[in-house]
Amino acid sequence: MPHAAVRNNGAPVMRQQPGPSLEMLLQAAETAQRAGDGARACAVFHDVLGIAPEHPVALNALGLDALARGDGMAVGYFARATTADPAASPLWMNLASAYRGLGDSVGEQTALERALALDQRNLMANVRLAELQDRVGNTAAAAFRWGGVATIVQSLPERSPALSQLLVRASDRIAQHTRALSDAIDTALAPLREDAAADDRRRIDVCIDAMLGRRAIHAPVPHGLHFPFLPADEFFPRRHFPWLAAFEAATPAIRAELENLLADGASGFAPYVAMTPGTPPNRWTPLDGSDLWSARYLWRYGVRDEAVCTRCPQTAAMLETLPLADIPGRGPSAFFSVLKPGTRLPPHTGVSNIRSVVHLPLIVPDRCGFRVGGETRAWRVGEAFVFDDTIEHEAWNDSDEIRAVLIVDVWNPHLTASEIAMMRRMFGTLGAQLGMAGDVVD
Repeated sequence: MPHAAVRNNGAPVMRQQPGPSLEMLLQAAETAQRAGDGARACAVFHDVLGIAPEHPVALNALGLDALARGDGMAVGYFARATTADPAASPLWMNLASAYRGLGDSVGEQTALERALALDQRNLMANVRLAELQDRVGNTAAAAFRWGGVATIVQSLPERSPALSQLLVRASDRIAQHTRALSDAIDTALAPLREDAAADDRRRIDVCIDAMLGRRAIHAPVPHGLHFPFLPADEFFPRRHFPWLAAFEAATPAIRAELENLLADGASGFAPYVAMTPGTPPNRWTPLDGSDLWSARYLWRYGVRDEAVCTRCPQTAAMLETLPLADIPGRGPSAFFSVLKPGTRLPPHTGVSNIRSVVHLPLIVPDRCGFRVGGETRAWRVGEAFVFDDTIEHEAWNDSDEIRAVLIVDVWNPHLTASEIAMMRRMFGTLGAQLGMAGDVVD
């Protein structure tokens, strides 16, 4: 029975027994939850609030109960819980769920963004924010969020079947958005494209493809002399090279001279890749000293090979008409390049952007290709192109026959006559003093 106490006036009174402690109440609520007695648990959590009105655990539990019953009071409970413990991400996620139940998209978004402010890699917060943007019709924001979801899932060291399905879902939503946006852009630009020049259409197409994530824009990466502020283009427009048509017209004669060389076992073709002894292993090691990629030079490092030019007089004469990159002691180079069947050249970049590289295809079987940056082209016999080889490029011959191209160095078309003159004067005057800093050719 309760213990008695005595007042100062001698009248007996009953002592008040202390109530259960906060810790005891929380343990009792947890026990009721584990037993599946939700009503008892809620009653105890209300008792907790009687002692600690803003206790986040009790508020969250009562909020979850209200949310399960579809009671709008869930928002109030979760809002108080997040105020009490704003660093608890699950509370913000629960608040977002309560707002969604009320159809309050603004409140849901705010709560999800608070969860992401605590952890930008919160996968479920990103998923739910992407879903929210889908529901409200904000397709651009939805695509952005689905992109975040895909990035997070792809970065995980292990991926469960559920996560793999989520990645597929995110990728599908991104693709749908990209297609819809692409169609809208095509519709908007259609009237203007009809009157645009081919080069202008090409550039705007690349711009849009990059914007939509369909291709990358590759910057020049010369590993020798870099001339600044020159426009970077993977394949230069033909208008810069008025001599291309005459060069292409000489294809039959040039090809015939190449075939005569190839028919001669002592024609002098040698491996293109010949690394200095002691060079550390690199991407070129498999081709070092190999005739899988061979070359026969008409010009090399600015020196004309008279023997080859005598055997290929029409090719030599045509080269004399071109704006060769005549850099004292360094260029031009002009050579027949042969790839044997099944040969692939690894992605690589050239030495200097003061030159541009011309390809005149002479022997081109099927299944050959050439990529510069984000654009891939097929070689076609007699159709020359000029490219910036300081932009990453690669070549392949997946056929059963050789592929042969005449390769020529010419000046970058964006250099002025004054700039070319100063380049020539610098190399002609200083020569070897420039060392590797003045490299302009491989």
